[in-house]
Parts: sequence; structure tokens; C-alpha cells
Amino acid sequence: MEITGKLSEILPEQGGQGKTGNAWRKRSFVIETMDTQYPKKVCFDVWGDKIDQLGNIAIGEEMEVSFDVESREFNGKWYTNAKAWKFEKLQAGTSAAAPQGNANPPLPSAGSVPPPPPPPPPMNEPTDDLPF
Repeated sequence: MEITGKLSEILPEQGGQGKTGNAWRKRSFVIETMDTQYPKKVCFDVWGDKIDQLGNIAIGEEMEVSFDVESREFNGKWYTNAKAWKFEKLQAGTSAAAPQGNANPPLPSAGSVPPPPPPPPPMNEPTDDLPF
């Protein structure tokens, strides 16, 4: 899955030792979508060496994130994570694919004039295509 938005926050890095003794690192960041009337904030997790790539993107810059969504159960409750596996800063003037979720066209402005209605059909031709 992919999403585009502005980087709004980078949370502190977390780390520790796993059950097998291997060290792990995780850092979360938040982007705010801009492609709908009601922007949404989405938090992503980045693991391991990809954390260092976050330093190349500043707060407020537009970025595209490729991610996987995963849920797991613990003690009867479900927890969902969005794990980013690729992210990059978008260049100025570059936009991602067509906006997602914006099916409504923009409303005309108050000063605009609506287009004229279509002309009526000619009088000598029948307007009914019904076979009976």
C-alpha cells in the first residue's frame, strides 16, 4: 500500500533486546494526508537501518510511504501496526498518483456561471427509441 502526505512528527527511537538476544530498534513517524477534504494523521513504524533514512526528511516536507498493515492478538485484544518498508521525500511540484477517496468534483465558485442546457432535439425526428 502507498500513501502520500506531509511529515508532521518524528517520535523518539525505541530499542531493546529480543528473546533471542538480538538488539532491535524502532522509530515511529506521523504523516498528515492532504488528498481529501478531511486530512487524516497516520502513524508508521520503521525498523532497523531504515531509521537512519528518516533524517533526510524534514518536518513539513511531503513524502510518499509504502507500507504493510499487520494485526496481532494479545490477551484477547487486537493491535494493528502500519510498518513502513519504503519512504521518500517528494520533490517540489511532483505529485503522486490520482488522489484517493476524493470522488466528488469541486463545487463551482459563487461567481461562476453554469453551462447552458443542451439544445432540444429536432422536431422532425422521433425522440422515443422504444420498440413498442
